[in-house]
Amino acid sequence: MILPFPQPQDNKAHRFPVSVKGIVIHDRKVVLLKNERDEWELPGGKLELGEAPEVCVVREIEEELGLIAQTGPLLDAWIYHIFEGVDVLILTYGCSTAPFSEIMHSPEHKAVGLFPPEEIPSLRMPEGYKKSIRTWLDYLKDAKIQ
Repeated sequence: MILPFPQPQDNKAHRFPVSVKGIVIHDRKVVLLKNERDEWELPGGKLELGEAPEVCVVREIEEELGLIAQTGPLLDAWIYHIFEGVDVLILTYGCSTAPFSEIMHSPEHKAVGLFPPEEIPSLRMPEGYKKSIRTWLDYLKDAKIQ
């Protein structure tokens, strides 16, 4: 059988799941979720096949926090080495939401927290998230949006 197009020969290439995360700021505080590893993380989740990253982060923020978000700029892309054999490509977006008074969190997380920016460096969370948060806060400060 002759195939109409050449088939890719990347079967030895590394493959990573893609997780799309959003930075949500409420009342000058960063919204974070506590995961099963007792780490704080940004809301978001796995990119579904055929889904645009911007659609994924909006969907995940609604599922995890009950908030309707809008995506801003793509802030960062990095590989999170969770442990041996488990690596994830992380995309982080700055996000905005309508003002809210309450946040819910889904059962997939242990807790939800709102943290002032000065507390972020001391939290148990991957450095890549901390870097993305700093980038978004600087962007908002420069744009005088915060």
